[in-house]
Amino acid sequence: MREPTSPVAGRGRLSRRGLFVAGGAAGLGAASAVGVESARRAGTFDAAPASAQETVPVHGQDTVAFHGPRQAGVGTAPQAFASFVALDLNAGTERDAVRRLLTVLSEDAAALTQGRAPIGDQEPWLAQYPARLTVTFGLGARIFELVAPDRAPGWLRPLPEFSIDRLEDRWSDGDLLLQICAEDRLTVSHAQRMLLKDARSFAAVRWVQEGFRHTVGSTPENATGRNLFGQVDGTVNPAPGTEAFEQVVYGAGTDGFPSWTPDGTALVLRRIHMNLDTWDEADTPAREDSVGRRLADGAPLTGATEHGEPDFAATGPLGFPVIADYAHIHRARTGDPRQAIHRRVYNYDLPVAEVSGTSRHGMTTGGVSNAGMVFASYQADVNRQFVPIQRRLDELDMLNTWTTPIGSAVFAVPPGCAEGGFVGEVLFET
Repeated sequence: MREPTSPVAGRGRLSRRGLFVAGGAAGLGAASAVGVESARRAGTFDAAPASAQETVPVHGQDTVAFHGPRQAGVGTAPQAFASFVALDLNAGTERDAVRRLLTVLSEDAAALTQGRAPIGDQEPWLAQYPARLTVTFGLGARIFELVAPDRAPGWLRPLPEFSIDRLEDRWSDGDLLLQICAEDRLTVSHAQRMLLKDARSFAAVRWVQEGFRHTVGSTPENATGRNLFGQVDGTVNPAPGTEAFEQVVYGAGTDGFPSWTPDGTALVLRRIHMNLDTWDEADTPAREDSVGRRLADGAPLTGATEHGEPDFAATGPLGFPVIADYAHIHRARTGDPRQAIHRRVYNYDLPVAEVSGTSRHGMTTGGVSNAGMVFASYQADVNRQFVPIQRRLDELDMLNTWTTPIGSAVFAVPPGCAEGGFVGEVLFET
């Protein structure tokens, strides 16, 4: 059963919160802080009454464990809503400040994911329905420079330049990443606000990228999601709990690329603009030819079912390959099983003001939509897994006709932590 949602239960953590205060946190004003403490002592910040809780839909109180050897949010089944938040540490930040920041963020993320309001949460009732909330931390190069320069993996740097990229600073890089996912949009929003309040004395927000997928119950269970092109997206993805997943994400097995630290992995986050206006100009056969799969069910053009193995040697009546060399499914494949990734992809669709005209080929603005995907790729070694795949796509992929990468960032994902610990403490171990 879920623990009661009351900040009173968190009083024992005040000594750790003192680390935050000692760091010069700019919190509430004095009068507001007194009011918060008075309300806490009076017990007025308790969760909703039991009668209200009894009517909560089945997924509202579902939780995903925060503590453990590995961070949640990597092998966790993708939730419906996500927010990726990149932070830049303040100038002059020192090693001990990084430790305080990670400690406080870990404490509050642990509480929020279990449906408990952190200390100082003035809307604790917004925390009582976690809806499978996960918070995953990614560390950028600057954190390693400040804490443990000798522990930084060689791939922790911007990706090589690709000809298809039109990268924008407002969607790229960052010192610290918070990947916040849940089945409920309000849960994501509240968790994000609480964690950013923790961080505001240590860092500034560099960018926020929000995304969505099908919500629970709207599609058959375990069905592969679709992107805004209408494509089944993510058919070939190593499933958590399998040997392939362990090898690809955590470098397990004799054939895997070793991870930078046990139970750690790497995250590449790419923001990809999708030109829906020019996509509208292509008919279904042209679209399927570019992908190498049927749009209706995701089956390869040479197969009968989504998960059927494509036959790249098959030819049509005129002798041409059924699946062209430039098809996305062909370019993404390799004979080396180690060159694979685990993807957690989210769609984005931003409001467009004063809509008019059509967005032409190569444009990332204009038209009637501003849409695309936030492509999160997990792998043990970026250089030997993600980069070779991306190079093949850069050289020849018909989907590049309609897609343009506009953001890129690379982060090291540390192991999880035990209760009383914090995510990232592996860097502080001697």
